[in-house]
Amino acid sequence: MRDIMSSMSQGRVGPLFDAMAEDVTWRWMGVSQWSRTFEGKQLVVEKLFGGARETLSPSSRVEVHCIHGDGDFVVVEHSGRNELADGRRYDNNYCWVFRFQDGLIQEIREYMDTQLVTETFGPDGSS
Repeated sequence: MRDIMSSMSQGRVGPLFDAMAEDVTWRWMGVSQWSRTFEGKQLVVEKLFGGARETLSPSSRVEVHCIHGDGDFVVVEHSGRNELADGRRYDNNYCWVFRFQDGLIQEIREYMDTQLVTETFGPDGSS
């Protein structure tokens, strides 16, 4: 997990995708319109990461604060530092809870500030 997050802090997401099971589930936790579930690696890559298969946007950075593992679970607290195409900042804080099965990531539960997401992207993602 440390290697995966280190790669992400360098803008590379390929190692994260390589560690995912084909039937991985990624959940945005909460109760707002920004809470949803992505089922399967293909949907995670295409919808959640916007088709980015190897690298994040050059303006994106990941700052890892802590990683804790216990059995099949790993918790990663980190911040995302991003500049949007229109020049606005989108800097959110995250807690990702990974569940591994047979050596691959089977489930990710992502906790974030969904109010910040709404303020940045609008209630329907149109901003």
